[in-house]
Parts: sequence; C-alpha cells; structure tokens
Amino acid sequence: MQKTPKSNRLHLSFFGRRNVGKSSLLNLFTRQDVAIVSDVPGTTTDPVEKVMELLPIGPVVLIDTAGLDDSGNLGEKRTAKTRQVFDRTDVGIIVVACGEWTDYEQNICEELRFRNIPVVVAHSKCDLQPPSAELVARLADEKLVQVETSATEKRGVATLREAFVQVVPEDFITTPKIVADLIPQGELAILVVPIDLEAPKGRIILPQVQTIRDILDHDSMCIVVKESELPAALARLNQPPAIVVTDSQAFGEVSKIVPEEVPMTGFSILFARVKGDLQEFVAGAQSIEQLRPGDRILVLEACTHHPVTDDIGREKIPRWLQKYVGGDLEFVHHQGHDFPEDLASFKLVVHCGGCVHNRRAVLSRIARCRAMDIPITNYGLLIAFTHGILERALRPFGLE
Repeated sequence: MQKTPKSNRLHLSFFGRRNVGKSSLLNLFTRQDVAIVSDVPGTTTDPVEKVMELLPIGPVVLIDTAGLDDSGNLGEKRTAKTRQVFDRTDVGIIVVACGEWTDYEQNICEELRFRNIPVVVAHSKCDLQPPSAELVARLADEKLVQVETSATEKRGVATLREAFVQVVPEDFITTPKIVADLIPQGELAILVVPIDLEAPKGRIILPQVQTIRDILDHDSMCIVVKESELPAALARLNQPPAIVVTDSQAFGEVSKIVPEEVPMTGFSILFARVKGDLQEFVAGAQSIEQLRPGDRILVLEACTHHPVTDDIGREKIPRWLQKYVGGDLEFVHHQGHDFPEDLASFKLVVHCGGCVHNRRAVLSRIARCRAMDIPITNYGLLIAFTHGILERALRPFGLE
C-alpha cells in the first residue's frame, strides 16, 4: 500500500478557516499526529499530506491546508499554496467550526463545485456547539453530504469514511486502461525502453512500470527491450506484435525499425489519455504550425529533478521545437505543482507525461489553458509532431 504512487491515489483535501479544526480532524481520521495542532491561528503553513489505505476505496492521500482567510505577506503565500491544492483535489472537505457557515465557506463550496469536485461538509467541534437545524437543512437542500465530528470526543470518523465512499468519483473506481484495451487478450506488445542518463539507477521509470502492470493485469504479454535490441526482438517473433510502445525520445529511430503495418505509439501518448485529454493534447501539438520565432513556450515538468546532459524538457524539446519553427523561442520552465497564474504571454504549453500527478491535476491545467485559449500538448505528442510521425502514433487510438 505504501508503495502506491500518489498519482494513483484519491486526493482528499481539507479546506476551511484558520483554527476550525482541520488538522485535528486529519489526525483523528488517520489516528496519528500527522499535522501540528495549536490554538494559534495559522499553525498549518504548507499543505500537509498523509497517505493511507481507506477501505473500501483503496489508497488515498489526505491533504491538510492552511486557512484561506490567512492574512499578511506570509498569509498570502500560505493561501497561494492552498489554492494550488484545488487543482489536484478529487474530494473536498469543508471544515466548519460550531456551525459557522458564511460567504467564505460558500465561496469554497462554489469553487469546488465549479471544478466538478464532490464536497463533504465536516461540522467540527460539535462537542462545543453542533450546527443549527436550519444550517443542516439548508446544506441538505444544496445536496451536500454532511458529517458531525468532534476531535475531543473522537467522534465522527466512521461517518466521515462513509461520506467519502458515498461521493468518490466514478472514474476513480473504474481505473482507465493504459494500453490493455489496444492489445487483444493473450497477444504480445513490445515495449521499447531506452537506458540513458535520465533512467533511474537500477529501475525503469514509472510510466513504463505501470504499462507493464496494465498489460499483465489484463492477461496479455510484453517484451521489454532497448531500441538497439528492437530489430533482433522483431526478427525472433513468428508473428507481428499487437503494438509497439516506445519512449517518445526514441520515436524517430523506432519508427524506422517497426514495419508500417504494426501499430506503434509512445508511453507519453498513452498517458495523455490516461492523465488528461488526448484530443486536447493533439490539437495542441497541431498548433505548433502557428508558432513563430520569438514566441514564449511554457514547459511543465511534474517531477522534481536536476537536469542532466541532453535533458528531455530542458534541451531536447527546445532543440526539436526550434528546429521545426526555424528560429529561437523563449522557454519558461515550471516544476512540481507550480503553475503560473497568468498564461497570456505564452503561445503554447508543453506538459510532461504527468505520471507523478493525479488526473485531476492535469485536467485542471488543461481547463486553465482552455479558458485562456492557450493550446496545450505533452512531450510525446510534440515529439511525434516535430518528427513527422504524429499520424502514425495516433493510429492505434483511431485518430489520424
């Protein structure tokens, strides 16, 4: 359970004013002192995360946030960190102390609902003052699931768990396939996995691991090879593979080796549909035709790492994109959960495969770009486009 990536966990986030008992409720729910609890308002600064197993849902991430009513220069920074959490929240818990529901709580609720995020209202400190019947009725009329809790009396844990089960998004329960739906049961896939400076020592990267597991889970087979061994692997087969999936950086070389009649795509393209919106990313890749020298490009790298020689996001993609455009472009890089508020100056947003982000986080970014009419694509689709093989890479999905 502890090894389940955060990207595959349901994200449950606690929002509310300062000192309403968010941290106490998180500690009560996890039965651990995960978050610091104090009577001093603003004790929680950066979001605090705790992974756990929540039956019958499965692996989840619980996120405690700073109060959005924080003030001052430091308070503004805390609030900004809290607002980032909205982007990756699957279920929002609004913690309300002693039945105090004002425009502040209503605004949080509307923000969550605008994003189609299920909401649970947790009435805290009910040992001091339970919510009024009028408030309970009003929130019930808004179809909000409500739970009464008390950290002091250790009350409400079971009911809160039941509330989470009640509102959990359906798309979390029915996990989308990565590649298994493209492989007939019992058939073979070849996975091309380059071993270079970016490959973690002694391991292969997360998208490749998850793709292998997806194939095995659905009773098909795979062969994993480096690009240099791909011709020998194909030659040993007595029939063609159902599909060849390659690391996007090797698209150019692999497309020359794999016969045209054999379906071929990339790991990053598989994750474009699992994590985000494949058609939106395809449209973003096609918008590269409109780029001109001097345009600004935003590159989003979900994982935090030190760039290495010929880094994919820092060197290769800029090089390929500038070669295609025929001139210099200005690149701005953001890592982790950082995402600029103002996108107006960018002509294109390029996202990595997003394997360490949950789907909600990637979809939130797509929605932000769509709202500002800024095209967005990902590494794999950009590489396929600039190498002239986008049509072939999309063929397994019925898109050309």
